[in-house]
Amino acid sequence: TGAMYRAVTLAANRAGIHPGETDGLKQLVNSLSIRLAPGENGQMVFLNEEDVTSAIRSREVTLHVSQVASHESVRIRLVELQRQLAASRGIVMDGRDIGTHVLPDAELKVFLTASVQIRAKRRYEELKDLEGISLEQLEAEIAKRDLSDEQREISPLVCAQDAIKVDSTELTIDQVVALILDLSRTKLAEAK
Repeated sequence: TGAMYRAVTLAANRAGIHPGETDGLKQLVNSLSIRLAPGENGQMVFLNEEDVTSAIRSREVTLHVSQVASHESVRIRLVELQRQLAASRGIVMDGRDIGTHVLPDAELKVFLTASVQIRAKRRYEELKDLEGISLEQLEAEIAKRDLSDEQREISPLVCAQDAIKVDSTELTIDQVVALILDLSRTKLAEAK
């Protein structure tokens, strides 16, 4: 769901709307069509039917997404869209407030975390110097975003009480996937 907040941020950047401009963001978010779809290389993101999968990962979007996401009108609209996505069940959804706000009654909640240093290193590897940013700068930005998201008034970043914490600092992607699949199988077996 973070991709949806990134799409709104991209649209705001393109429209010249400052990330702190409450009224402009409210009007904008209500005019947007945001669609997520499976793709060959993972999730694709469409903003008003334009494929913005790569564009939402730009540095400009990354620097402003937390501020845009802190607006109540943006959160209300995107939570509505996220709940529509989940209505058919059987969906895997990730985001910073899924288990506490968007889907508080989810069948399985995993609070996936890793150290700031490891997350920065992973992001750095994804970017592969495309944006000329240093590892240290990424670490600082990730830590700042975490703090901002933890302190926001609307749907702050917190671990749901019934979530299972998974620290992926020392795990590979395949190990994380296997662990979450095991947790889901266990939850399914318990439900039968």
